[in-house]
Amino acid sequence: MVLDDRSEAHRDRCRHSAYSDVSLDRRRLLGALSLAGVGLALPFGRIARAAGGTDALLLNCIDYRLTGKTTRYMMNHGMAGKYDQIVLAGAALGAKNDKFPAWGTTFWDHVQVALDLHHIHKVVIIDHRDCGAYKVILGEDLAGDPKKEFEIHAKQMRSLKGDIAKKYPQLGVEMYLMALNGSVETVA
Repeated sequence: MVLDDRSEAHRDRCRHSAYSDVSLDRRRLLGALSLAGVGLALPFGRIARAAGGTDALLLNCIDYRLTGKTTRYMMNHGMAGKYDQIVLAGAALGAKNDKFPAWGTTFWDHVQVALDLHHIHKVVIIDHRDCGAYKVILGEDLAGDPKKEFEIHAKQMRSLKGDIAKKYPQLGVEMYLMALNGSVETVA
């Protein structure tokens, strides 16, 4: 069967038009989900390059209750599209504990890859209150004593910060403790 140029051109226009409609709908959906605080797995490299590069590696916990709040926190602090992310149960405790040592290896491998590929300048650690991983790994429910909970998280994050400084002295480290309502305390 032989097609004339008009048929192929018409098909190309239809195909392009249909693709444009799908792309536009997809962009609207992604925009709406982003505004709602829903995190998505997107081609990060393209986004980071468009936004001016990757600045940080975010380490946070797997807890579903804080996924959207963590994304919003990063966005509200000028980090949208400017960070890589590694998610470990317990965040700082996940990166450094005796119960699951392979998680620490995974963390360090990700730091190196983020440095090699995206030339990060800092690691942002966001632990959170009422963390089940702290219960599992440390065997203690800290939620009943907010002051003690803060101190144990802070001690863990400071220890990881010290390890990062030894291995990668050029990297800055920011440390935060997030409450379940999304409010954040800075850990010094």
